Amino acid sequence: MICCLSEERIQGAFSIQKTSKVGTGATAKKTTATIYVYVCENPEGKIEVQAVNESHVPFGPLQTISREELLADYLPEPEYYHKQLYPQLVELNKHLASGERHLKLGQPFTAELNFQSALRLDEQNIRANFGIGLVYLQRGDKDKADLVLRRLVGLEAAFEARHKHLFNEFGMQLRKAGMCGQALEYYTRALDFAQDDENLYFNIARAHLENNDLAGAKKALQRALALNPGFSEARDWLARLDKPGLALKAAQPAPVPA
Repeated sequence: MICCLSEERIQGAFSIQKTSKVGTGATAKKTTATIYVYVCENPEGKIEVQAVNESHVPFGPLQTISREELLADYLPEPEYYHKQLYPQLVELNKHLASGERHLKLGQPFTAELNFQSALRLDEQNIRANFGIGLVYLQRGDKDKADLVLRRLVGLEAAFEARHKHLFNEFGMQLRKAGMCGQALEYYTRALDFAQDDENLYFNIARAHLENNDLAGAKKALQRALALNPGFSEARDWLARLDKPGLALKAAQPAPVPA
């Protein structure tokens, strides 16, 4: 973990000065505030910036800026990074890793405690929100899972490419729990961010089938094929759905990663 502007990968805490106007007319004043952010250069060389919340952990969606913007507008904050941000980031990741481990071991109650601890540090944390949603689905608590779903569809960061594996797992578990309507709502929200993803349309087709909507399934498969004419699974299932006397419950294509 570094906080520098050398040829090494940039990663650390920075600050930017934000000026705002308070009041109106003759009483108007300008105030300047120091805003801390977490900056990380990804493997493609893009500089990603994330706001830091009151618990001193990065939260919310990523903003991409140029190296030139970083040099011109931001100041490195190594002391803040090492004394406040980094220790809290370690604590957050510890809770997330423990929650995900206990979830895989089939220990949802312990997993929930860890995810709740992570959410106390960052209520918008995507891994924690997906994790606790999976906890509720594993426990069969559909009402609480639905509440998590409502929260996730309002978080743009939930549908960023870096969270695709979590996003796909949650969608599959919604379907397995019989929450087909919620799965469709969830996938529809994802289309706002990934309209060119043929795999997403394929999984939408699966949800439509489980919801006994043959027309909706065909439409989604046709859209997948329009995006990728070589998508053999979509082509095969569209052919099956055109057969007369099809039993929908028996016609279930396997999901593919969104």
